[in-house]
Amino acid sequence: MPNIKSAKKDLRKSRAAAVRNRAQRSALRTALKKAKLAVATPDERLKAVSLLDRAARKGLVHGNAAARQKSAIARIAASATA
Repeated sequence: MPNIKSAKKDLRKSRAAAVRNRAQRSALRTALKKAKLAVATPDERLKAVSLLDRAARKGLVHGNAAARQKSAIARIAASATA
């Protein structure tokens, strides 16, 4: 455990951020699973893309990883409509 006051505050901040990140990552993964189903609605796909964009902007996932996931969603959507 930290002894210095600023280190204690940093520990509190990092724990709070970890909880926040875990919740956002979980929501993102759930949305991705729903969006990648062949029977997914356009709203589900749009929500997943929106969450991916937000996660990439905030640094939760790498930008290229988000782009790759968005591309996969688009490919699945195209094949489902064809």
